[in-house]
Amino acid sequence: MKKSTTLALLSAVLAFTAFSCSSDSDKTEETGGGTDTGKTKYIITATTGAAGIADYLLTADDVSTGTITTTGNGLEQDGTYRYYITAQNNFFSLLYGQGNPGAVTTYNLNAEGKLVKKSDFQAETVHVFAAVNKDILTIKVPRSGASIASMYKIDAVNSLIIGEAQQDTKVLAKNGERAFYTWATQVGDKVYMPYMSIKGDGVDNFGTANPDSTWVAVYNYPELKLEKVIKDNRTSYLGAYFTNGLFQDEIGDAYGFSGAIATSNAALTSTKPSAIVKIKKGTTEFDQSYFFNVQEKSGGYKISSTSYISKGKFLLLMYGNVGKNNGAVKMAIADVYNQTFTWVTNAPATLTSVTSRYNITTEDGNSAVVGINTPDGNWIYTINGSTAAATRGLKVEGGQITAIQKLKY
Repeated sequence: MKKSTTLALLSAVLAFTAFSCSSDSDKTEETGGGTDTGKTKYIITATTGAAGIADYLLTADDVSTGTITTTGNGLEQDGTYRYYITAQNNFFSLLYGQGNPGAVTTYNLNAEGKLVKKSDFQAETVHVFAAVNKDILTIKVPRSGASIASMYKIDAVNSLIIGEAQQDTKVLAKNGERAFYTWATQVGDKVYMPYMSIKGDGVDNFGTANPDSTWVAVYNYPELKLEKVIKDNRTSYLGAYFTNGLFQDEIGDAYGFSGAIATSNAALTSTKPSAIVKIKKGTTEFDQSYFFNVQEKSGGYKISSTSYISKGKFLLLMYGNVGKNNGAVKMAIADVYNQTFTWVTNAPATLTSVTSRYNITTEDGNSAVVGINTPDGNWIYTINGSTAAATRGLKVEGGQITAIQKLKY
C-alpha cells in the first residue's frame, strides 16, 4: 500500500471541488452526523510534500471556479500516508501503518456543513477497501511469506469492526503461485474480487509465470465464503496493485479493465491486449461475445486506471508510452456499450499526475471529477463523458491534489 503521486503501477490520486473553504477544527464532535439534507460539501485532500506530513483535508461548497489553499487552512492529519473512502455519508481516512495496525479516522459533517471528527479506531494496514452494503470491506493481502489474506468488515455507520474472514491465497491460485487481490467490488448481493497471480517469492514478488489470464473470485456476503473463481484468457488480470479494475453499471452488468501489464523480473510479459471484458448481470462467467480491445482502438496504449462516470461511460488513465506500463499519463473516455474510445481534449499538455482511485462524478452524473497536477499548478477538472472535453475549475494552491470525495449535510 505504498503511496505514489506519479502514474505507475501503484498510481492513485483524484479530485473535484471549489471555492468558499473554511478552516476546519480537528475537535472531535460526536454528532451522530452524516445526516443528508440535500446540501453537498466536497472534501479535497492535498499533500504539501513535507516529510512526515499527511494530506490536509480541505472543504468546499463549489468546485467549478475559484482558488483554495492549504496555507493556514484545512485540517492537518496525523501520519504520513492516508487513504480514503466514503460510505454511509461518512468520510474514512485510513493510515498506512508500515505493516503495523494504523488509525482509521471517521469524519462527517455537522448541521452547519463543518467537517468534524467522529471517531478513531485501530485496524490492520490493508491493500483493499470497498463499500459493501452498509459496511466497508478491507483486506490485508500478503505479497510474500505467509499466504493468508485477512478480510475485515467495518460497520460504516458506527465505525466498528464487526467480523472477519480469511483466505489462503496459495489455495485460491491453484497454480504454484499466490493470488493477490487488486480490489473488491459489490456486484448484486456478492463481492467480486479480481486478483493477480504473483510469485510472492521474496525476490520477484509481483512477477508471475501466468501473465495472460484473468481471475475474479466470487464471495458471498456477509459470510465471505468463496463460491467460485471466474476465469478467462483473452487478456490479463483486472486492475493492478491497489487499483480497481471491476465496476458494476446501473443495469447490473460488471465490466473488467485490464492493462495487460503482467511482468516477470520487471520485464513486461503480457502477450494479450489491454482490454475490457464483461460479466452479465446474474451470471458468474465472462461474456464470450464481448471483448473491447482498448489497446487496438487507442493506437497501442495500455490502461493504467479507471473511474466510472455513468451510463457506460468510463474515464481511462492511459500509460503515455505505446505498449508500455510507463510514460506521462494520457486521459480518454471509453463507452463500453458502444465500444468507442475517445482521447480527452482541452486538458493541460503536461500532466504530473491525475487523481484516479477516489474520483467522483458531477451531481448530474454526466462528468468525471478529477484533480490534475501540472508543473504550472493544480486544478480540479470535469471531464464530460459524452464529449470527452475537459473543463478547468477550482485551483488548489500549497499542495498537490491527492483525493476528493463528497458528503451531504
